[in-house]
Amino acid sequence: MNTRAYAVMQASHPLVPFQFDRRQLGVHDVGLSIAYSGICHSDIHQAREEWGPAIFPMVPGHEIAGVVTAIGSEVSKFSIGDKIGIGVFVDSCRTCENCKAGLQQYCLEGMTGTYNQMERDGKTVAMGGYSNYFVINEDYAVHIPENLPLEGVAPLLCAGITLYSPIKRWGVGKGKKVAVMGLGGLGHMGVKFAVAMGADVTVLSHSPQKEADALAMGAHHFVATNDESIFAEHAKSFDVILNTVSAEIDINKYISLLKLDGSLVVIGLPGKPYSIHVGALLDGRRSISGSMIGGMPELQEMLNFCGENSIVSDVEVIKADYINQAYERTVASDVKYRFVIDASTI
Repeated sequence: MNTRAYAVMQASHPLVPFQFDRRQLGVHDVGLSIAYSGICHSDIHQAREEWGPAIFPMVPGHEIAGVVTAIGSEVSKFSIGDKIGIGVFVDSCRTCENCKAGLQQYCLEGMTGTYNQMERDGKTVAMGGYSNYFVINEDYAVHIPENLPLEGVAPLLCAGITLYSPIKRWGVGKGKKVAVMGLGGLGHMGVKFAVAMGADVTVLSHSPQKEADALAMGAHHFVATNDESIFAEHAKSFDVILNTVSAEIDINKYISLLKLDGSLVVIGLPGKPYSIHVGALLDGRRSISGSMIGGMPELQEMLNFCGENSIVSDVEVIKADYINQAYERTVASDVKYRFVIDASTI
């Protein structure tokens, strides 16, 4: 299928209109018309080759929401007209213990990313969601609840699951005091999920002007971290801290905010390694952990939860010819809180 897209042709070059052919529909494949595709900061890192060698031309995008337009002869999970979502990966080995446990994001052979990677046939370059059409095996796509708008759902396929998974894994809920570091594309989803699960939620942000937004999203407290005195004032206060910040910070100050047996979960990906004082962990049996997206069962669980609680991402919908400006604004943290491309404009 001839597919229209926006691609980056060389590292750090602007994205430009591009055409390529999607694969033929296989018996277990679903074809979909993409309605909206979110812009994740990791798209920018890869388009600018900031995470190592990349494959060009590159069509980024792994926050994909659309409508099923065709199904293979043996597809049983989807019907034509269904709302459908695709996230950060499109395949995995399917046979390792992690895949069998529904944790395909931790596939022991490595998951197949939605773009900037070779598909498992070793010949096809995976092309992402900044496009008008997609083909995927039905096992690696999810149903979108009918009551949710597709533009608000698109970022849930990455930003949403990236927060939902650790929130569930670390038992965030009633009786827990939770802090969310950073109120951006990731952080604002952490606030919405933690509040919906009944936790006492505090936003830790270096941007005092975000307080009104944080409270409007349901956060119970807002703490401006540009005031150093807050680290003594709130010492040993939180059961879980969700760190969505990618900037370089002194992580030890935040570890000091954990209660006994508390955990700081790293979700954002900083450019340099953290320097951790072990004493900060020993004082209170604290831990620092990490989490990466979620597997297919959890991705569907999250969307069902969003449907039941009417949760979507706060988005700014753009036309495709605004992608390059959106990249610059994303880097400058000038978006509330996720850019989403209207794929009909590609």
